[in-house]
Formats: sequence, structure tokens, C-alpha cells
Amino acid sequence: MNDPGASRLALLRFLERVQERDLARTRRWIADEEAREAERRVGEARRPPAPEWLIERGLDRTNIVAVHTGECWDPGKRVRPATRAQAIDALRHQVPACAKCRPDTVLGIEV
Repeated sequence: MNDPGASRLALLRFLERVQERDLARTRRWIADEEAREAERRVGEARRPPAPEWLIERGLDRTNIVAVHTGECWDPGKRVRPATRAQAIDALRHQVPACAKCRPDTVLGIEV
């Protein structure tokens, strides 16, 4: 485009085409991002609510290792959702309460 014989108008038309192509690409990026954001919102709306209580089981899956609140930041890998009644029952049967989230305190049970 450094041709000294090229007219200023031809150069401006070339610039216009380049900018239109860039604008079209930017609009595609925006549309793609809007689609991803819509998918994320749908996924969040469909996500089931977090359980209020968690029961952590041992390796053999028969013994209960600990009781956690649903918001515990360190629940372990073998947790299952539990009802309030199940959490209370487990704590009353000497299952240890998580030392981090203290479900016994939240439930008002003295261990």
C-alpha cells in the first residue's frame, strides 16, 4: 500500500474494508460471549440447591466419619446430602461434628 500512485480515496476504501472486517469479527466475539453468558445463567438456574447438611462416610461406606453443614469449606470426598433430622441423629449417636463448620453449634446440640 506504499504505492505512490495509489490515490488517497483507494487507500481510504482499503482502510474501510479492513475496519469492516475487524468490526464483523468483534461483533462475532460479542455474540459468542453473550451466548456463553446465557448458558452460564441457565446452568446456574438449573443447579439444584446446596444441601443444608452433609454426612461424610468412611472408606467402607458403612461407618459415618463426620457431620458437616452444607456450607463447609472442607467436607471431604465421601459426603452425601442429609436432612436436618439425619444430621441431628448422627450427632446424638456420637458421630463427630466437623471442627471447621461446627454443625453441632448450628443445630444447637451439645456434644
